[in-house]
Amino acid sequence: MKIPVRPSLFPSLVLSPIRPIFNRFSSSSSSSYSTSTKSLLVLGIESSADDSSASIVSSNRQILSLVTISQHSENSLYGGIHPLVAQSSHNKNIPLAIERCLRQSGKNIGDIDAIAYTRGPGMRGCLTIGEMAAKGLAAGLGKMLVGVHHMQAHALTPLLTEPNPPGFPFLILLVSGGHTQLVLAESQDKFKILLDTLDSKIGDVFEKAARLIQLPTSPTESPGAILESYASSPPLPPYDLSPLALLPIPLSTNDTRDKAAFSFAGILSSLQRRIPPDAVLNENDRKEYSRLFQVAAVGHLVFKLKQTIVGLSHGGIGGLGGLVISGGVASNLYLRQKLQEMLSEIQREREENTMELYYPPISLCTDNAAMIAWTAILRIQNEKGFVSDPYDLPIKPKWSLEDLYDDVESKSLM
Repeated sequence: MKIPVRPSLFPSLVLSPIRPIFNRFSSSSSSSYSTSTKSLLVLGIESSADDSSASIVSSNRQILSLVTISQHSENSLYGGIHPLVAQSSHNKNIPLAIERCLRQSGKNIGDIDAIAYTRGPGMRGCLTIGEMAAKGLAAGLGKMLVGVHHMQAHALTPLLTEPNPPGFPFLILLVSGGHTQLVLAESQDKFKILLDTLDSKIGDVFEKAARLIQLPTSPTESPGAILESYASSPPLPPYDLSPLALLPIPLSTNDTRDKAAFSFAGILSSLQRRIPPDAVLNENDRKEYSRLFQVAAVGHLVFKLKQTIVGLSHGGIGGLGGLVISGGVASNLYLRQKLQEMLSEIQREREENTMELYYPPISLCTDNAAMIAWTAILRIQNEKGFVSDPYDLPIKPKWSLEDLYDDVESKSLM
């Protein structure tokens, strides 16, 4: 599998059209989509954290438009996401994203069949902005309203983007600033969490490590992306820093008593102890510390993942449809490389065919409204008699994947 090359800069405002995707699902996919079904157009709205995004997606797997306005410049002023600043920015950016999304698609609002929004999990104030925009549009235009689970949308993105998507059941590694989980997808709306983190999330520690290493901020790139760039950059001559000893990786034994969980807080603490107090780091220092941190964080993630996959089944892992990696950290090319190496190691050690690795295009790894619209389409097609989610459904800032829509069935309009 070819690993794509990351562009040096990512625009904070996506205005160029996304190439339509025309491939149907393979027979192994569990989608209920049928070529005889009337094509649905869904406008999705995403505002769970610091990205204001709108997208129009059709049920024949076309992304007609996608506009995402990020807040990297605002975040750089506060050392991360400031909840009130993020909420205020969504107030301005969500209407802009919707207007530009419609113009980019060439569609009128009357052409849209449903309005989808991120109901959770996420930051309460940010979720509310997208929720109110979606409910207002749906009520005023008489459209279906669909609330979507943010992490379910990340998990199901390959069913939109892959020519031959994984068949159920498959594994999903969700890696972002708010989640680090290994999940078994039994169907598009039934998930079982196999591994969770004991403390910090991997995306969060990447951002904190970037600040600790004194990396520059950028109005167009996240701190995690900047750290990855530094970690993979060769040193500048003259190289005045000898390679440092690697950071310890927690829970990295095959002892059966080892905890079945991720843990990243200790890696960040180890890095903090390595950097001298009040040190002013030069470029080579920053590159070396970035490399040390990335090797340790990804090494721990991959080790725990391999440990769990090998122990999943006595009869082998051939029954699983693949491993999907999704979420903002899924854009990290070093992580993708190490996951592919891990799957190849399992294949050699167990002398059997192993799982294929799936991940969205880099542009769809971070939070985006295309995945929200797509998951809404799957909900509409999968739930018999679906009319609309009621307007009084509350947002869910904390929402487990194992409790999908458990409060919707009794309230759905029938």
